Amino acid sequence: MGQLQDRYKNYREPQKYMDAGVYPYFRAITSKQGTEVDMAGHKVLMFGSNAYTGLTGDERVIKAAQDALEKYGSGCAGSRFLNGTLDIHVQLEKELAEFEHKDDALCFSTGFSVNQGVIAQVVGRNDYVICDDRDHASIVDGRRLSFATQLHYKHNDMEDLERVLQKLPHEAIKLIVVDGVFSMEGDLAKLPEMVALKHKYNCSLMVDEAHGLGVFGKDGRGVCDHFGVTDDVDLIMGTFSKSLASIGGFIAGDKDTINYLRHTCRTYIFSASNTPAATAAAMEALHILQQEPERIEHLWNVTKYALKRFREEGFEIGDTESPIIPLYVRDIDKTFYVTKLAFDAGVFINPVIPPACAPQDTLVRFALMATHTEDEVERGVQALKKIFVQEGIIK
Repeated sequence: MGQLQDRYKNYREPQKYMDAGVYPYFRAITSKQGTEVDMAGHKVLMFGSNAYTGLTGDERVIKAAQDALEKYGSGCAGSRFLNGTLDIHVQLEKELAEFEHKDDALCFSTGFSVNQGVIAQVVGRNDYVICDDRDHASIVDGRRLSFATQLHYKHNDMEDLERVLQKLPHEAIKLIVVDGVFSMEGDLAKLPEMVALKHKYNCSLMVDEAHGLGVFGKDGRGVCDHFGVTDDVDLIMGTFSKSLASIGGFIAGDKDTINYLRHTCRTYIFSASNTPAATAAAMEALHILQQEPERIEHLWNVTKYALKRFREEGFEIGDTESPIIPLYVRDIDKTFYVTKLAFDAGVFINPVIPPACAPQDTLVRFALMATHTEDEVERGVQALKKIFVQEGIIK
């Protein structure tokens, strides 16, 4: 046995939950994504998806992907930097820049690689990168890859952020990076206060709109638009894998910064370009978002209904202000057990345990799509209420 095999032979934490019959990961879906999915012959209500707009099964999006597959083939066989740029890549970047009211945009093959590459590239030695304690793993990895001094502040605590900023040189480059919507708890970054601190302490601000795009703001432009601070945010990041029903991501900003990233960002120039089908699907979803404002309106109607019902039934849901509803369990083993019981009852939810949260803050994540109905939400609430009462989590 080699050194690596010897090191990991005793890693058996997943097997413990497999043996207990409550292992909740890699559950195979055998149908299209929708409000109800098939899983090995078992139909479940899908409340574990990030497809907030409900467009993953939309026939227009599927047709756009099929047409691109037929015209361009299955892949680009290279990076955007060399042979992998298609006219639809360029068109999507132009439309995203206009959508986010920025000069220019770059499309990446995954959302994770946007944060990982951009943060590492735009700040370096003698610079500072400052992050929220609950920023996404891709932001954490991006800051780790940079040569900048890495600092953080307590979650959504603007006094603590100011405490950090007060100690930094006024003329140094200081980049604050934050999730617009925090993906596990569903609360929003305090962007108006952050913009004020940005100006007071001569900083730059980058906002990850992964869970804000398609949900907040005019036509789903995101939390920056929702708060009216788009012009004060230097870089806006977004993904295609949630509201845009595809896979990939983008960064939007001023022309000079985007020009620099286009020629230096390692996760952009050394990754194969996004597939034609994925690119066309994202672009069609972006068009639909702008053509159908009623889609987002319905998402908010069903979200408000769900928030009201969970509060009425006594669930602890924290400070969420979005279609992401955390149902706190506060026990790791019980969180897995609740997830299994919900699945058996026909409700798909996701468990959230360390390192995604503190051990005392474990929860199951209930997420909504624009295609959900109030009846489906009610069925989910009733099934989960029975389980949470049975397990002594709520009365």
